[in-house]
Amino acid sequence: MSYNAVYRAVNTIRIAILANADDADILLGGEIEIDESYFGGRRKGKRGRGAAGKIPVFGILERDDIVSVQVVLNAKAEILLNLTVKKVRCGSIVSTDRYKGYDALLFCGYRHLSVNHQTHFAKGRVYINGLEGFWSYAKERLVKHHGISPRKFPLYLKEIEFKYNHRNDDIYPIIVEYICDLVPKRNQSPLVICETVRL
Repeated sequence: MSYNAVYRAVNTIRIAILANADDADILLGGEIEIDESYFGGRRKGKRGRGAAGKIPVFGILERDDIVSVQVVLNAKAEILLNLTVKKVRCGSIVSTDRYKGYDALLFCGYRHLSVNHQTHFAKGRVYINGLEGFWSYAKERLVKHHGISPRKFPLYLKEIEFKYNHRNDDIYPIIVEYICDLVPKRNQSPLVICETVRL
């Protein structure tokens, strides 16, 4: 098969995954880790929060289970808190780093615990190592593409989220179901679907 034919087939699968990403209204609960990361090529200058030319991604991990990731416009507290309230069950134990944007979690009905990464990476059960592991998992897989446009980035991000969450499953029947669900949406551009899922 030609490269273009294979690329179109794989891209259809990515679009199907993205279109179905928010269909499951599952609230995460129990012990939760939340964090944000920044995706993009290696550039000189500041790294992490406030780095220029990077795509901010917010992640929520239910320990020993699933992850939910979302491209965000920025990492301001209002955006991160709104996404947490929509996805995390009230009363859950939420672990974060010491970013001040997470301070209001206590007032949103969560038990908020934070760890100072400048001194240590874990304090008993207080850590975000699981989500840090997912960021490494995602970046390791994205680097092989040698650059992804910001507009198409959510397609690749949701593919990685899907693979992580179904790492112990047979994904073939799930993919077939997703593609069949996509058929009524066939008149929409992939990027239109992409934009409707983004913030």
